Amino acid sequence: MTRIDAKFAELKAARKKAFVSYIMAGDPDYDRSLAVMQGLPAAGVDIIELGVPFTDPMADGPTIQLAGQRALAAGMTLTRTLAMATEFRKTDDSTPIVLMGYYNPIYNRGVERFLDEAKTAGIDGLIVVDLPPEEDEELCIPASKAGLNFIRLATPTTDDRRLPKVLQNTSGFVYYVSITGITGAAAAEAADVGPEVTRIKAQTDLPVIVGFGIRTPETAEMIAGVADGCVVGSAIVSEIARGGPVSGVLDFVRGLAAGAHRA
Repeated sequence: MTRIDAKFAELKAARKKAFVSYIMAGDPDYDRSLAVMQGLPAAGVDIIELGVPFTDPMADGPTIQLAGQRALAAGMTLTRTLAMATEFRKTDDSTPIVLMGYYNPIYNRGVERFLDEAKTAGIDGLIVVDLPPEEDEELCIPASKAGLNFIRLATPTTDDRRLPKVLQNTSGFVYYVSITGITGAAAAEAADVGPEVTRIKAQTDLPVIVGFGIRTPETAEMIAGVADGCVVGSAIVSEIARGGPVSGVLDFVRGLAAGAHRA
């Protein structure tokens, strides 16, 4: 059982929905990013998605693209992202960490080496948005054998014919993308998301977590209410970009987490 599996079992026993937060590793610099990450669990975050900065993030809107550019300009790399996770684990051995990014940096490093280093750093799962199920032998299956959850995205365009393929080697949870488009592009609507979550849950026992388009505690509550939880990324990244104190970012996260947990 991974930390992700254990977290969902704990939430289910407590009849609570999950709140997942995304931050870009190294945005705007290593030290500030680490300070935010270290404060997330106390702010109510159940699972941390840690973005790996990359030069060509095809699924990301301007907010997260700019975060990646700031991180890269500050010298952030995959090596330093794993080091950040290692540092986090010195004081927190229970909060799950999911690395989210693109395959190129992993391929460049070498899959076997990357998986060894990720496990050592305390990573629990991977979301690699540009590897479809047809490429499962590339990373998904080796990751699963190494004890990491490989989390797949389902979208509004994932029809009933495609869905079984998307689900076949997925573990940890299913990430449902609430809108058609890039991150931060539109607002999520519970009336649209609810039937899609029901459709996915008819084909899997995995938790379904909804992301994209969630910016307020009220939306977090509504979306978590029709799923097993929600993810917020661009809104938190925007708050970091404002340049205020880390405590202000964490207060903002605390409000979103409280919204999801009210569901």
